[in-house]
Amino acid sequence: MRSLLMSRRDLDFLLHEWLDVDSLTKRERYAEHDRDTFAAALDLAAEVATEHFLPHRKLSDTNEPVFDGERVEILPEVKAALDVFAETGILGAGMDAEVGGMQLPAVVVQACFLWFQAANIGTSAYPFLTVANANLLLAHGTREQIDTWVRPMVEGRYFGTMCLSEPQAGSSLTDVTTRAVPQDDGTYRITGTKMWISGGEHELSGNIVHLVLAKIPGVRPA
Repeated sequence: MRSLLMSRRDLDFLLHEWLDVDSLTKRERYAEHDRDTFAAALDLAAEVATEHFLPHRKLSDTNEPVFDGERVEILPEVKAALDVFAETGILGAGMDAEVGGMQLPAVVVQACFLWFQAANIGTSAYPFLTVANANLLLAHGTREQIDTWVRPMVEGRYFGTMCLSEPQAGSSLTDVTTRAVPQDDGTYRITGTKMWISGGEHELSGNIVHLVLAKIPGVRPA
């Protein structure tokens, strides 16, 4: 049945005929994959996006999250869709097998993500923010941080955000004033104000991992 979200035929043409993603399987990192595994990932993404993300797209637009003074209440269909998404393993599709990822090429991962963004950009924002959060920790975090925060995010048990913008700076991140002062025990004391924290509070996961952009006094950015 032809999808109303995207043309799978066009997507396959772009991936295989134009971008030649099959050639990536010659690289050691992707040696366990082939055209069939790429197709399986895309099929799964299309199925979950169509059956679980698309049906509540309009409903979530007309039923925004509500803060009752204690908790943020979100449409139940959002959590139901994200629970299914977590079971697919697509959240860690591009990450190392060592942390529970599929180790798919980035271009195939983005093609999978397209289905969710086309189906429901609002609901898909929660796991995609989490992917960015996890990737940053994988690139710069310690082994302890990766084990503590990344693995649960890859499994879909934790979601993540990035606390960047500030009231006086907006999107000009070089003008942020939030400070991170080193402490004797190796931690940092954070002071400042952030805003526009997408996915900053909800009941969709067991924990929310916030990455806070801050300046260390006396340290110039690289």
